[in-house]
Amino acid sequence: MPAPADFTWPGGRRLALSIVVNVEEGAEQNIRDGDKGPEPVDELSAVPKRPMRMHGNESNYQYGIKAGAPRILKLLDEHRIEATWTAAALALERAPDLAAQVVARGDEVCCHGWRWAHQFWMDEDKERDFIRKGWESIERTTGKRPTGWLSRYLHTEATRRLLVEEGFAYHMDDYSDDFPFWDVVETAEGQKPIVILPYALDSNDMKFWLAPALTARDWLQYATDTFDQMHAEAMDGETRMMSLGLHLRIIGRPGRIGAFRGFLEHIAGKPGVWITSRQKIAAAFAEAVPVPSA
Repeated sequence: MPAPADFTWPGGRRLALSIVVNVEEGAEQNIRDGDKGPEPVDELSAVPKRPMRMHGNESNYQYGIKAGAPRILKLLDEHRIEATWTAAALALERAPDLAAQVVARGDEVCCHGWRWAHQFWMDEDKERDFIRKGWESIERTTGKRPTGWLSRYLHTEATRRLLVEEGFAYHMDDYSDDFPFWDVVETAEGQKPIVILPYALDSNDMKFWLAPALTARDWLQYATDTFDQMHAEAMDGETRMMSLGLHLRIIGRPGRIGAFRGFLEHIAGKPGVWITSRQKIAAAFAEAVPVPSA
């Protein structure tokens, strides 16, 4: 559904921009952690023919923590950007220095699962445990309980209900709009609402894995084109939300980080833009837009 005609973000702004930094490194599939096999090599989609540890790919993930994260943090600090970090809880546990820097910035940490693992195969008890372990871990690591959830691609029919029952305020596993909306789910205690905060795959830096010919300039052009179109619509009186998804081990590479810098330079000083966390976007929406009646 489009935004109500009289709706604006705080300060009368019409475009909310959400920078989402995914933290998955250290929580991926690994025989060390009891998985049946290793994570495929991201940019090659290569897997061994027999179960074995892939030490090279483990180091590929650790590049995100050791080298990618500092580059991203530097740009966020230079441009005074508030971000949301969608973190697989175990990844953040294993990167305490990064966790401390995110907390010191005052950024939001959204739960991206207990591990960076698929949950679509889980029965309800396993999935509830997976969700609960995720938020409890992040609360221990950061001192704050996460209010939002993002799955690894796929989830079950029960996921949204379980999130509501576990106290989550918003859910990101949706790509259907450029504005939040309500969903009302049936729980053991009756109908309960949750904010659906759509995400975006088309502007996500994961495209570098999927399109080997894609250059940083291509991605930057697409990201700025997306922003320019949504900003033009906002200036024309439409209220919008844009998501830009990043990964430490992807955009944090030397040949790609300049694209993120270029995007931040492009949006700097643009009028009517609220650059903020997803938690604040969800809260502003929930405060202003009533839950639909049954």
